Amino acid sequence: MSDQTRKPAAAPLKNDNLSDLPASVSRPSYDRAELTPGIVHIGLGNFHRAHQAWYLHRLMQTGAALDWAIIGAGVRPYDENQRLKLAKQDYLTTLVELDPAGTSAEVIGPMIDYVPVQPGNRLLIERMAQPDIRIVALTVTEGGYYVDQTTKAFDATHPDIQHDAAHPDTPKTAFGAMVAALKLRRDQGVGPFTGLSCDNLQGNGAILRQTVVSLARLSDPDLANWIDQTCSFPNSMVDCIVPATGPQEIELVRSLGIDDAAPVTHENYRQWVIEDDFCAGRPDWSKVGATFTDNVHDYEAMKIRVLNGGHQIVAGPGEILSIATIADCMAHKKIHALFTRIALDEITPHVKPVPGITPAAYVELIDRRFSNPRIVDTTRRVAFDGSSRHLGFVIPTIREGLAAGTPIDGLALVEAAWARMCEGTREDGSQIEPNDPFWDELQTVASAAKSNPMIWLEQRRYYGDLASVSRFAAAFSKWLRIIWADGIEAAIEVYLEG
Repeated sequence: MSDQTRKPAAAPLKNDNLSDLPASVSRPSYDRAELTPGIVHIGLGNFHRAHQAWYLHRLMQTGAALDWAIIGAGVRPYDENQRLKLAKQDYLTTLVELDPAGTSAEVIGPMIDYVPVQPGNRLLIERMAQPDIRIVALTVTEGGYYVDQTTKAFDATHPDIQHDAAHPDTPKTAFGAMVAALKLRRDQGVGPFTGLSCDNLQGNGAILRQTVVSLARLSDPDLANWIDQTCSFPNSMVDCIVPATGPQEIELVRSLGIDDAAPVTHENYRQWVIEDDFCAGRPDWSKVGATFTDNVHDYEAMKIRVLNGGHQIVAGPGEILSIATIADCMAHKKIHALFTRIALDEITPHVKPVPGITPAAYVELIDRRFSNPRIVDTTRRVAFDGSSRHLGFVIPTIREGLAAGTPIDGLALVEAAWARMCEGTREDGSQIEPNDPFWDELQTVASAAKSNPMIWLEQRRYYGDLASVSRFAAAFSKWLRIIWADGIEAAIEVYLEG
């Protein structure tokens, strides 16, 4: 390559270097030095930066919401590593949109600080207790809310919760830190804040309320009552496919002229539907595309059942067949047909239309999004934490289908594929690395279910009484036996042939 054609060195991502970025890269038009905080976000990973932070950035680009800047936070060792990376680049993030029609990049800057992560979380508690913080938002994964998998009630027996109840001033969990901060705010007359869950949970605001109030009640019932009466916990639905960041993504951003240690790639689609219940004010995200409505439930039901449930439909077979990405899974004719048929025949009968889109049209939209070859969303990432994802995204539809008398045969096949995957080997003989918080337990049960499929359904924490429902149990057993005898493709073919 000649000196004339060699690309210039990538500019380190810093406030002082924003003017040095390539002209094609959008950047903050607002003065970041003038931003003041209004939000603490706990669990500041890729999804938050591609979704909630992006909406706030777009609002700031209009000159609004400059007093709602984000303070990052976390309670895990990973969060401290993330803080150090982002601090070196002034908490700026490069977002790269991966559209089949082309690639575009923008730098966003609504985050202005990140609380150091430390045992006992004192700095986090003190920051959330300050009067400028009016929203505490979270992305801590679907399984991170200490909910009993069987009863859906608060799990007061978890060791982390027991610790926080006994040591409320030095909590381990994000929720314990929120309780401690709210105690300070009440005692100092600061007032409440809004707790905003941004995780893929149906009724996520109600679940967050249950966790925070129930934890507070273990150590301070009066405080629990105050939180329940004064704080707000709006339900919300969030949607954007955001792959994990690895060397390939970092190199992609460098090729665009930016040296970013923690860039984020994302698809060319976003949706945010929020219940308008904010006790201490909020940014007007509706001006940049968010939807405020009292009917979050129907939006989130459509998304969780079709998109999140659809991910589990394709990820299990894909992992068993050593298919690397979700787009590659959709390029596999049988897996693609499996997704389409289950989505239309077994999921959409239980999904209501929402303004602007029918369930069938939403299936077509998700088909296109899953099939985007530019999104390198790994099958392994989507299959991770199946113990939470099947419980939240697939099994509720099975129960509705059984109650309504609609087809559930394909969903039973999805559960059989999960059981086969959890045995820990692929059909080519390669090993599946542990991919669930309960992997060892799941692998033991999956191995036993190879000869006795009902053992898998007897895991009551996931299936409750479904082992005794003959229509589902018979279908599941049939599929798992076919998968082990003839392979996952043979099982899918039998299902598609009807």
